[in-house]
Order: sequence, then C-alpha cells, then structure tokens
Amino acid sequence: MKKERKRGNPVIIVAILVLVLVFLYSGLQVLESAVFRKGTGTVQTDDRKTIVRDGVEYFPRQGITVVMLAGIDVSGPMQASGSYNNPGESDMVALLILDETHERVDILSLNRDTMMDIPMLGIGGKPAGTVYGQLALAHTYGSGLADSSENLRNTVSKFLYGAQIDYYVTLNMDAIALLNDAVGGVKVTVKDDFSSIDPTIPMGEVTLHGQQAVTYIRTRQGLGDQLNLTRMERHREYMAGFMDSLRTSIRADAGFAVGTYEEVEPYMVTDCSVTVLSSLLDRYSDYSLGEILVVEGENVKGEKYMEYHVDTEVLDELVMEYFYEPKK
Repeated sequence: MKKERKRGNPVIIVAILVLVLVFLYSGLQVLESAVFRKGTGTVQTDDRKTIVRDGVEYFPRQGITVVMLAGIDVSGPMQASGSYNNPGESDMVALLILDETHERVDILSLNRDTMMDIPMLGIGGKPAGTVYGQLALAHTYGSGLADSSENLRNTVSKFLYGAQIDYYVTLNMDAIALLNDAVGGVKVTVKDDFSSIDPTIPMGEVTLHGQQAVTYIRTRQGLGDQLNLTRMERHREYMAGFMDSLRTSIRADAGFAVGTYEEVEPYMVTDCSVTVLSSLLDRYSDYSLGEILVVEGENVKGEKYMEYHVDTEVLDELVMEYFYEPKK
C-alpha cells in the first residue's frame, strides 16, 4: 500500500529549521556524526556555472533544493538599521541540501570564522567591491533585512563556486525562546550545574521557559567539562523535548500553527512564503537525515579576530560531490 504523506504545516517546518539552528549553533566544528571531507585533487575554480575537472565538464546538480539557515546575533524583532550597515553578525550558517534522488537531507555547516571574499554594499545599497573577512560579517552589509540575507546568500554561493541556494531563512536567537514558550515550555533533565550562570535552572527535571531555553542550549563555558560534545547532548535532549511539546500543542489547538507562525515572523527574514514552507515539509518530511558535513580547516589567531582557513582541496571535493554533477 502506498505510504500517505503528511500535509505541510508552516509552524512545523519553521520549528524544524530553528531546531537545526539549535543543533548547529555557536560555531560547531566537531560533531560525533560529522563527516570531514578529505581532498586529493588539484583545486581549479571559475565563476561560471560550468566547472571543469580533469577535462570533464560539471554542471549544477539536478534534483536538489538548498535552504540556507542563519542565526543572527541580535535581540528583538528583525528591523532595518536605517543604513546599509548593521550590527547583526551571522553566528551560524548552515545549508540544508534536500536530495530528491536519494530522499535524504544532508547538512553543510559553515564555521562563522571562515575567511572569504564578502561583497560590500555602499550608498543606496549598491555593490561597493569586496572585503576579505569572516563569513559572520556578510550579514552586516545591508539594512539587516532582506538585503543583508541576500548578501549573506550571495557570499556563501560564491564561496561554493556559484552553487545555487534556493531559499534563505534567517532568525535571531529570540525566536528560540519564543517557540519554546509557544509550546508551553520544554521539559529536560539538567545534568550540569547552572547555578553560577542562571540560578533559575536547577539540576534535575526542569521545564524551561523563555531565556532559560536559550541559556540551556547555548552555554558551554563554565559548565562541566566545557566540551562542545557535552553541549550537543543537551541539544539532542532539548530537541526531543521540544518536539514532544510541539505535538501536544498542535493536538490541543487547531489554530496553533497559524498563531505561532505569526509570532515568529517578526524575528525572521525569509524569501519562503507560508505556501513554500508548507510545500517544503510536504515534499521532504519523510526524508532521512544523511550526512552532517563540516569543511576541514585550521583556526588561526588573526590581528583582529580568530580566522578559520578552510582546506581548499577539501572544499573543492565537497562542492563537486554535493552541488555539481558531470555532464552526461
């Protein structure tokens, strides 16, 4: 019997996107299930959509939809800065690669400190050359709304040899607290001592509310062994608890989806309409989680800030495998 697909629900896809942000947030570099791509060939790049490797022409891969997710380090609703510069750095950037051929979702996480050429916007929002800097700075060019999100998307696309990014969803971290409270709080078992960080989060079984949720999933320094893997365990537990609360809320309130989407919207900038978000879930809700990809590289202390320099051979191999295919 043919398996029936669930109908799309905009708040669920937004929640899933936010949860992916939670899972990958705060400069994720090492993850137990991550795949570090190893490069072997000579790097050759050009800005055309056709790329040549060892005499073979490669074209943009068909049958994939790519969604860029970005967590912006600002508080309050998304709003225009009043100029073509804004303080909102992108602390997290990840690409969801929705693969129709293999019916899976691969995730490419990009280090916020990755050094690359960033398009600048000048007077009137017009292109004003490029600057070499951290990926996190790409969103700061523009008003902080669609122009900044599009500048970030263009930066990432150029870095990936012109790979097409179909949609973007940028949110600030206040959206996590908002969604957390929309589902009535999230129950977790606190195993680390948060007393010096937030005394309202005791050890043991706790239902997180508001800023507690953000503190619980973001904090690493001063907790236990301070390792990122320990924090990732909290992320996994939080996601499981969130989904339990989300399902309960949807069953209890037929208007939950629309109401919550309207609450999240001020904290989000996206070129996905409600219809598109629903369609994405409808098409991809049954897909399996494929690989979580991290581009291998080296952390270097620069003159102004930490710099992450990717291994260009690794990057080359990854891009050719996930975003391009040979001409047949």
